[in-house]
Amino acid sequence: MEGWRILVDLIDIAIVAFVVYQLLLILRGRRAMQMLVALFIIIVIGFIARWLQFDALNWLMSGLKGVWAIIFVVLFQDELRRLLGQIGQSRYLRPFFRIEEHEVVDAVIAAVQAMSGKKTGALIVIERTAKLANYYQTGVMLNAPVVPSLVVSIFTPLTPLHDGAVIINGNQIVAARCTLPLSQNPYFVHTLGTRHRAAVGLTEETDAVVVVVSEETGELSLALTGQISRGLSASALRDKLTQLLRPPSAESSGT
Repeated sequence: MEGWRILVDLIDIAIVAFVVYQLLLILRGRRAMQMLVALFIIIVIGFIARWLQFDALNWLMSGLKGVWAIIFVVLFQDELRRLLGQIGQSRYLRPFFRIEEHEVVDAVIAAVQAMSGKKTGALIVIERTAKLANYYQTGVMLNAPVVPSLVVSIFTPLTPLHDGAVIINGNQIVAARCTLPLSQNPYFVHTLGTRHRAAVGLTEETDAVVVVVSEETGELSLALTGQISRGLSASALRDKLTQLLRPPSAESSGT
């Protein structure tokens, strides 16, 4: 029985360590990390005050105990939302969100059709397994639902967010006005504009899917694994996105 208790304790410690590690990865390099350190220092001061029997300081720290959880949620609400979003986008949970994925595809298709008709340039990144957190930081965080009207308004010329890429994770627009790496492939350097080169450049480095609307012609394109398919119809683009965003289990069952 004692051996079983030790095993349970080890599993418990491993789970806590994993959660803390993932949280630190998300907070690394962010302002929230500084706040977390400050919060940890305050907690340490509380233990020291109790140990040294500093009555006034101990009283103050004891009074804060009841609101620690609220303070934590208020300080780290954005990071907690992002953490829960990443958990929800785990490949092990994707089969439960197939309806949402189809809704996202429908929203993207509706948006690009509207922008194509008006020749509004757009660059839409759909995140898959490779995390794009570094690219979030180059833009403006939104964490907004993927709806056609919002996507169209973001790329409307002369609006604050129209220049750059929108990054979608799951059913959320995580960030807008993001900067993507340009492809250095000599062929694309001479044949593609900046927006299309950015789409190819990101897919050379990650497994993301990037949809492009040409500002000159309204043409729809799809970039994947360092290649780009141009002149797609809305229905062809829908089919490709549906296939690419299908959960792994669904892909294997269909073969």
